Amino acid sequence: MDVSYALYLVTDSTEAILKGRDLVKVVKAAIEGGVTIVQYRDKTSDTLTLIKTANELHEVTKEHKIPLLINDRVDVALAVGADGVHIGQDDMDLATTRKLLGEKAIIGVTVCTIDEARKAAEGGANYVGIGTMFATPTKKDTKSVIGTSGTKDILQALSAMDQKVSAVVIGSINPSNCQRVIYQSKATFKGLDGVAIVSAIIGAEDPKKATIELKDLIGKPPPFASHGSPKKVKDVKTLLEVVPAIVKRLGVENPLCHNMTNLVVQNFAANVALCIGASPIMANYGEEAADLAKLRGSLVINMGTVTPDGLANYLQALRAYNAVGGPVLLDPVGGGATQVRRNAVKQLMAGGYFDVIKGNEGEIRTVAGESGVQQRGVDSGASTSSEEDKARIVKRLAARERNVVLMTGPTDYLSDGERIFAIDNGSEYLGRITGTGCTLGTTIASFVAVHREDKLLAALAGILMYEIAAEQAEKRSEVKGPGTFVPGLLDSLYFIHKQAAIGKEEWLRGAKIREMDV
Repeated sequence: MDVSYALYLVTDSTEAILKGRDLVKVVKAAIEGGVTIVQYRDKTSDTLTLIKTANELHEVTKEHKIPLLINDRVDVALAVGADGVHIGQDDMDLATTRKLLGEKAIIGVTVCTIDEARKAAEGGANYVGIGTMFATPTKKDTKSVIGTSGTKDILQALSAMDQKVSAVVIGSINPSNCQRVIYQSKATFKGLDGVAIVSAIIGAEDPKKATIELKDLIGKPPPFASHGSPKKVKDVKTLLEVVPAIVKRLGVENPLCHNMTNLVVQNFAANVALCIGASPIMANYGEEAADLAKLRGSLVINMGTVTPDGLANYLQALRAYNAVGGPVLLDPVGGGATQVRRNAVKQLMAGGYFDVIKGNEGEIRTVAGESGVQQRGVDSGASTSSEEDKARIVKRLAARERNVVLMTGPTDYLSDGERIFAIDNGSEYLGRITGTGCTLGTTIASFVAVHREDKLLAALAGILMYEIAAEQAEKRSEVKGPGTFVPGLLDSLYFIHKQAAIGKEEWLRGAKIREMDV
């Protein structure tokens, strides 16, 4: 029997999920919809009931020529002649299980660490079930929630082994996140062979329809990754040659920039968006996001003001933009300042895909999951890191998330996980005014909306326009300090916007960008 792990159904017989329906009928409908393998999991029924139900399920799976595995219970698998079992770390060991079931049996092992995965592969497991991906009410003995980054680490380790083992992931996988999970979990030489689904199918009103939808989704890339893969230019000179056209394009297309931001900077952010040629809307209510996302603009989630309601609205908006491929920028303001903010960062990162993450050193280190980060409010604090260290963490985070990451500071570091650049433009006054970092986020998001084919290049165009405008503003005769700098910055942004519209590129001569090798 050929085995495909692509759409792996794990059953749940609890009343809250099954809702009084017949499990065998639900599984049959799911198989008709495209499920490729079934695991019967029931932690509460007696052995007689388990055997009876497993026999009925096996009749259905044999008819459709797909494997039936039994969770934990090797005795039940033997009794019904199932195709294999799935065992956890606290169940019967792999060697004994293989001895009892034979070489042809399919044996999967739950793993949540690299060591567990390696041991399973070396022991002859056919596949590993990696997880838990996200927190889930259906699995009570969860050791840890590892997310896409932990899954990628395990896949990377497996790809370096001589033993070849398949891999699926489990833990609250559903239509809203299955594509992102597959996309962000992919290691350099190994991706997931499938996703394990529980309540999104078993608990669905129409299991067959739900399965068809999931099968369609996992068979194609997520919308935010489907804008083509152009050759990634590394040469600084070539990159700079393209920037003026992107700045001009922004003015022509006038993209919507949806800002979910703190009250302190809303007016400033709206003015910056207007000056660069974008169309701003300040809308913090998540219910509006589905309609706004259809307008082919971008979303900024600025974490300056963190509340439970605000976080729920952010997550709702994030899902709406992810669903249609609308670019989303995360500005984790003060992410390392308090435990509340650190938890909020974790929830947002688990809740969806961010095309760009922009923050100061402390914020980026918090997003990366480094321990011991303590910000003083929204300030990053004095840095003790070398330029190479900063560049490495930015590049690693971008590679992990498969997106673009910007660490701001006296020198900015920008990477997409492959390329890494240092940008030395800017003005001292930018650090003396509330909201300049936030409005840089608005600027970058606007650029990514119009140049999705190379989001790093789009971000670079936004950074250069903003920071060169800041340098020009500082030199204006009427600018005497931070108070007079703000209107000067707005004027300079507008001036560059107007110059780009008529094809003038002189403003870009001041670009200070370096390719780094780390």
